[in-house]
Amino acid sequence: MVFEIFGWLGAVLYIVSYFMLSKGWLRQEAITYHLMNLGGAICLVVHAVHLTDRANILVNGVWAIIAIMAIYKFRSSFLRNKS
Repeated sequence: MVFEIFGWLGAVLYIVSYFMLSKGWLRQEAITYHLMNLGGAICLVVHAVHLTDRANILVNGVWAIIAIMAIYKFRSSFLRNKS
């Protein structure tokens, strides 16, 4: 039951973040967009590990890495502009 909740939460985070991006409510450069994608990826990896679904572990693991890279870029840019 707990793992299924993780799966649904991850799916909702992906869908909502993409919907908000498509509607113009979020920008691609917004850290919120990347945090939602990271959260969704982590939740879906947890669910996929429980199911031993290697393909989804790979896809969502890579998605999480991309989100982390985008967050790092945002953070670096923010700190550079702050000083």
